[in-house]
Amino acid sequence: MKTVEVIVCGSIIAGKEIVSDRKELSVTNPFTNEIIGQIFCATEEDVQEAVEIADQVYHSTMKQMPAYERSRILRVAADLLESRGEEFVRLLAMEAGKPVREGRVEVKRAVQVLRFASEGAKQIKGEQIPMDNAIGGEHQIGFSKRVPLGVVAAITPFNFPLNLALHKIAPAIAAGNTVVLKPAEKTPLTAGLVYKIFQEAGLPEGAFNIIMGPGSELGEALVTHKLVKKVTFTGSGPVGWQIKNLAYRKKVTLELGSNAPNIIFDDADLESAVSSIVRGGYTFAGQACVSVQRLYVQRGIYDSLAEQLVAAVKTLTPGDPLDEATMIGPMITEEAAIRAEAWVQEAVDQGADILCGGKREGAMVEPTILANVQPSMKVVCAEVFAPIVSLIPFDSEEEVIRAANDSEYGLQAGVFTNDINRGFRMADCLETGGVWINEVSVLRYDHMPYGGVKSSGIGKEGIQYAIEDMTDIKFIGINVRGRTI
Repeated sequence: MKTVEVIVCGSIIAGKEIVSDRKELSVTNPFTNEIIGQIFCATEEDVQEAVEIADQVYHSTMKQMPAYERSRILRVAADLLESRGEEFVRLLAMEAGKPVREGRVEVKRAVQVLRFASEGAKQIKGEQIPMDNAIGGEHQIGFSKRVPLGVVAAITPFNFPLNLALHKIAPAIAAGNTVVLKPAEKTPLTAGLVYKIFQEAGLPEGAFNIIMGPGSELGEALVTHKLVKKVTFTGSGPVGWQIKNLAYRKKVTLELGSNAPNIIFDDADLESAVSSIVRGGYTFAGQACVSVQRLYVQRGIYDSLAEQLVAAVKTLTPGDPLDEATMIGPMITEEAAIRAEAWVQEAVDQGADILCGGKREGAMVEPTILANVQPSMKVVCAEVFAPIVSLIPFDSEEEVIRAANDSEYGLQAGVFTNDINRGFRMADCLETGGVWINEVSVLRYDHMPYGGVKSSGIGKEGIQYAIEDMTDIKFIGINVRGRTI
């Protein structure tokens, strides 16, 4: 049997890794249950030190660093990540259970994120303010400029440990800030590899720091620190709203949960819709907040779509994430899989039917399709975060709008129709932060505005939008009375 090399890492503060005299936490492969990593958890004192170091480096270095240099560092980091892509792909498969074909997509997106941020660093600008619009402003010149905030606290989830971390780190650096990252304790090893990329790219020590360990032990100390100017969090709703309360006067971006509605009208291209739904519902075992969960199908095509969808889902190949043939890997933990199995069984007990899947083995959950569900079932009204899609028939446009909006969530939605007028009507009426027409809710490009409404969060990600939110607008006025301009 091949021996797995255990990766040992700890928090990184001011360029130094802390790998002793700290509580240890194991990182396991969710498919094999083998220990693949050992991290040394930070203490609250480490959090304090990381933030203070980040603040010092912000004032001494990053605040003065010219845009072209920030851009260069991000561009070099992108090139380094691209050249070491397969190393990241393998690590994503081992610690997150992400099939290698999906890991390569995440790496490619992460490279793009860094390149978008490199470009964005040189496009931060203010504007001239026409002061003579106001009485008394005839002899004044005014303009604004965007200035960095200082220390950004970033807290990231397990499901995209590379790309979602860079969605916070890259725009922060582009804007001239410093970062303290708290990665998910289930997938911390990728963060350590990300640090090495930035170190090789020439980012000053202390500009990017990592604290390792459980959020329940470290989160409050991080988000309440008086030197932290912005908190950006992706994760569960209860934790996110608690962070917002703790952060108090700080800027906050929250990317939280969803139970994404996707709507198929009877004039849609069914072949295209089915292909998109399979990708949108079962990529990374459904562990994405915008995965297809509630699938509303117009009654006239319901039976046909259900038949085609079941046939397509049954072709998905489960297995080891490191196997090139694998299309469905494990959930992040067996506990998560047990929860998903229990929700399916609860729905069945309440009258739902399983069209395919529904079984679990260890952390592996079969791709599942449910029918005859009710709005009150957890698989419909809560965030399932598993490879489970519920089919729901509807008759009219008005009916499906009411049903789709009958949710505490509102992140992204998908609408399939060949009637462009209907598509725009649906886009206007659906209460979500984003709507895709003839695409599924899971689709995200890394430069677009991304963020939800209602319980799905506040603020927007997407590199340009994140850079703007990681800066402040400073006004500068000049009195030129009596001077020749």
